[in-house]
Amino acid sequence: MRGVALMAVVLSLSGVAAAQAQEASSWSSGTAVAPQQRGSDVKLLKRAPDTSVSPKVGLPRAVQPEPLPNAGSGTMPKPIGPTLPSSVPKSDGSTIAKTNSGSDPAYDAFDQGRYLTALELAQKAAAAGEPTAHTLLGRLYQEGLGVGKSDLTAAQWYRKGAELGDPASMFAFGVMLAEGGAVQKDRSGAAQMFDQAAQRGHIVANYNLALLFLKGDGKPENPHRGAAHMRFAAEAGLPVAQYDLATLYATGTGVDANAFEAAKWFERAAAIGYADAELEYAIILFRGAGIPVDQARGVSLLQSAASKGNVIAQNRLARCYAQGFGVAANAFEAAKWHLIARANGLGDPTLESVIGKLSKADRTKAEQAAEAWREAAQVRAN
Repeated sequence: MRGVALMAVVLSLSGVAAAQAQEASSWSSGTAVAPQQRGSDVKLLKRAPDTSVSPKVGLPRAVQPEPLPNAGSGTMPKPIGPTLPSSVPKSDGSTIAKTNSGSDPAYDAFDQGRYLTALELAQKAAAAGEPTAHTLLGRLYQEGLGVGKSDLTAAQWYRKGAELGDPASMFAFGVMLAEGGAVQKDRSGAAQMFDQAAQRGHIVANYNLALLFLKGDGKPENPHRGAAHMRFAAEAGLPVAQYDLATLYATGTGVDANAFEAAKWFERAAAIGYADAELEYAIILFRGAGIPVDQARGVSLLQSAASKGNVIAQNRLARCYAQGFGVAANAFEAAKWHLIARANGLGDPTLESVIGKLSKADRTKAEQAAEAWREAAQVRAN
């Protein structure tokens, strides 16, 4: 998991609350770092996380597309007479075409799982020059839905869709260029694709472009440009962008360091259920970094993040139960969550002493409860 403490502005407290806050702050150090400091942990998004909400659409700017990178060898589909329909991004970053009736038959069939029908309708629409039909065909071939799986053919459809102006194709082709495989890996070409899609309001392309600017990967390193694209994606409702924008404010990367702004964006991502943000905002609530201390709310967020499998949240929740921070002390719950965190690779000598004080029967119950939780989590994951 991510390490490095968040900057904190610890507010003055009084009495017992002050003593508890001081003790809690000794273990409630933040874990968030700005994207460019994560090394190989920075991952481009292929589509928006499942926790995303429907994004607000930014108005596209008229641009002249640059020449597209080569998609590799193979026969390129040849649509005729390109036309540009209106479109809106889906929550996963793809695009649904909107006809005069307000829907698109090929995409309707796709959403209903009728992939052979979607394939047939999309092929007809692509032959008529429909840009978003190329995107749908690319996805069908890439995922092997209603047709044999072929990343090369998918890349060809995406590339042509990008040439015709569909931002979802630009984004998808950019991801393929960034990763390599069916097409030659080309981070600069990927950045070019993300740039063109971002200019047309594609939310996840803005996020990926922000990462490239922050890392100097495919784009010249430019934290200010990175922060601007990150803010666009965050304001559009992308939870991971909200989380990362918070880390930029927390570390003063591309923006002036601002604990209040960091807390605000962590809170927004936490409200959507983004586990890493729930952890970070809980830590802020314990420490009072930019906001008043609220341990009870912090515990609630730790419980939510821990239930999603965040190992640091599991450990911090165990400590809350052990020490009675924001919740009634409960040695059994402390032992259970410590055992869950330990099984996930995060040990804690302090909490081992809690287990040591349990009776043999209570320890066995805690172990059984931890095992039952892990088994249920595996079922949920599958």
